[in-house]
Amino acid sequence: MLDILILSLHFFICFLISVAIWRGPKDVDLGSSSTGTVETEPDGLILIGKEDDIKKSRRVTAKVDGREIVVFYHKGKFHAMDSRCYHEGGPLPLGEIEDIDGQACIVCPWHKFVITLETGEGLYEGINPLEPSPTPKWQSKGVKQRIHKVTTNNGNVYVSPPDLSVSFDSDYFAEKYKKSGDLGMEKPSDSQAAE
Repeated sequence: MLDILILSLHFFICFLISVAIWRGPKDVDLGSSSTGTVETEPDGLILIGKEDDIKKSRRVTAKVDGREIVVFYHKGKFHAMDSRCYHEGGPLPLGEIEDIDGQACIVCPWHKFVITLETGEGLYEGINPLEPSPTPKWQSKGVKQRIHKVTTNNGNVYVSPPDLSVSFDSDYFAEKYKKSGDLGMEKPSDSQAAE
């Protein structure tokens, strides 16, 4: 009887550990109030958080007009963009930043799509089959990811509200996750993707 009790306890602890690992660490949401919105300044800029805090964490997420964005700090510069990848809605805050062809880029953790932090361009490595010995070169797909203008002032980091008169591929997933309220960073299961 004691063996069954110990075995049950062991399985329960393993279950709790696996759930904790599966859920992963929570994103930092600096500057957000309990309602999930950020503070808007009189000049229309939206306060994201303290410059030093964002520099330490290297990336934070925040909601701007109900839309989740991610602010990166990389090599002395702040960059902000929609938090969901334009391709399939992958969680960009969980991606790795790489320097590709002289540009700082975020690599989506789901499908490895590459997006420049500066312009939101989607990059791909392609070849010109007409060249005698084609070598892969990084090329642009055009601007796919919405970028948000970042301003720093008095130790605070601000973003400008998005200009929605121009649309980008990432808008679809920004709206999808805004409407569903599901801002979790895990990949949807096959049954959720079918909905």
